[in-house]
Amino acid sequence: MAAQQSQSIQTLLEAEKEAAKVVQQARQYRVQRLKDARSEAEKEIEEYKKTKEQEFKAFEQSHAGTTQTVQARIDKETEVKQKEIRAAYEGNKDKVVQKLLDRVILVKPELHRNLKKQQ
Repeated sequence: MAAQQSQSIQTLLEAEKEAAKVVQQARQYRVQRLKDARSEAEKEIEEYKKTKEQEFKAFEQSHAGTTQTVQARIDKETEVKQKEIRAAYEGNKDKVVQKLLDRVILVKPELHRNLKKQQ
């Protein structure tokens, strides 16, 4: 009976070693699958970045001309408005200066309305 128990224990130890090997292989397999998944995901991300970058460049090129024409139009409008403002300034500056001088020079001395006359 002792020999049978010894053999059973030996069989259990061998089974335990085999189970440990299976568990270790499963862990290695899982780690390898995670590494593979990460590298695959990085590849997909890189491809997605490339496609979006190409789309953006195409969009930018298609709208670049529009931006330049709009900027040129705005510059022309600004220049026209500046000319109008300068013309108005040149036409009215003498009148404004004259009005200011008239107000400063032509002073009519009057009593303040709150001052009461004393008799």
